[in-house]
Amino acid sequence: MKRRVLALVLVLWVGVGLIACGGYSAKLPPSGLADRVLASQEVSATRSFGGLVVINGFNDTLAAVHELSAGNSPGLMAISPTRNIVVAFDSNSNSVYAVSTTTEANLGTVQLSGPTYSMVVPTAEANGYAAVPSARVDGFSFVGAVVAMNLSTGATLNIAVPSAETVVANTTGAQLLVFSNGSDSMTVLNPTFASPPVDTSCLANTPNLVCTIVPGFSRPVYAIINGTNAYVFNCGFQCGGTQQASIMVVNLGTLAITNTIPVNGATYGMIVGSNLYVAGLGTPTGPLCASIPSAAPTAATYCGTLDIIDLNTLLDPYYNNPSMEIAITDGTHDEMDMSSNGQLFVGSYDCTNIGSVNNPNGEVRGCLAIYNTNNNTVVFPPDNGDVNGLQSFSTRYVEYVAQGGNLRVYDTVHDILLINDFVPQGSINITGYVGDVKAIDFF
Repeated sequence: MKRRVLALVLVLWVGVGLIACGGYSAKLPPSGLADRVLASQEVSATRSFGGLVVINGFNDTLAAVHELSAGNSPGLMAISPTRNIVVAFDSNSNSVYAVSTTTEANLGTVQLSGPTYSMVVPTAEANGYAAVPSARVDGFSFVGAVVAMNLSTGATLNIAVPSAETVVANTTGAQLLVFSNGSDSMTVLNPTFASPPVDTSCLANTPNLVCTIVPGFSRPVYAIINGTNAYVFNCGFQCGGTQQASIMVVNLGTLAITNTIPVNGATYGMIVGSNLYVAGLGTPTGPLCASIPSAAPTAATYCGTLDIIDLNTLLDPYYNNPSMEIAITDGTHDEMDMSSNGQLFVGSYDCTNIGSVNNPNGEVRGCLAIYNTNNNTVVFPPDNGDVNGLQSFSTRYVEYVAQGGNLRVYDTVHDILLINDFVPQGSINITGYVGDVKAIDFF
């Protein structure tokens, strides 16, 4: 009996020792961190290279590991649904760098023929898609394509879509929705049937196995796929169209438009539960802030709007209803994220900046608005600059905001910068311009 007890004690001791010494570290990545966040960092006056900075999301500190290579000027990032692959676009070389979050090492690099502002990695496989509005291929006259990328080998397949600006994928990557500047149509691609290295199926004799062009929109710019439906964002007047901004419901099986919901403005949004949140201007400038009764006093002339559509009824009580309209910052809205406690962060670029965060005197305002879904109030944080990335966490009341080149950490209980011993200024100290932020673990 004593020997059995002694053996059990030894087993337990060894087990504890292995845990304490990292004996089970195979379950963790090389950095040893379980709550990782990546921030894309461009070159600066004091640095000759950029990269993807690894952050410990447990306490908002820089990890003691090397940055991941992603060219000199990485900015826009995209991540797979399982968070096993991250891609970053380097604007200096027009290259897409792919990183395995499991090994924390580069998977490969894909060379594009021009810049992209929209990328997707639909599945856990090393395949992605980038919309390249200026894409050109020798021997062809088209300008614009969706580029199918093999993220391991660097091989590409250019599917010609003139002026392709934004690409949205379904959960399998077998159906892509593509939106082009100045167009009133949506292009639907089935990349499985596309012929490498260049496919021109969209340029003639549509519909076909690869390409279907769906008309009837008003400057569509974005879509959210939810089950068998896509909610297509019609930018309308704001983008030079001839119709009011709206959300059109499209059946992805038949590609029929089944419903049209007018909204105040529509360039970006997200679905949370049964609500579809929609941000936009509605016109090239947006409404006068003074015309919205709920708008906070501001030196900004124009505001954006936030609409909330009930997906059960497909009704928007905020449309053309000044008494209920929700004022947010102006600019082109392309960022939105919900914190775990109901704070909706809405970001834009090219907005009206008021005051200076570096020399505050009176109102300071930039491209970020925070809508509290619990009490219907809006906070305009005293910061300046474009919002380039947002990241919330399911286990923390914290939001990371890439704004004006900085990575801010917000306390979402009070909608102010988090100030503590780890982030005494409310920012994670990253040298260089922060262009985007993504959590690569679920926490």
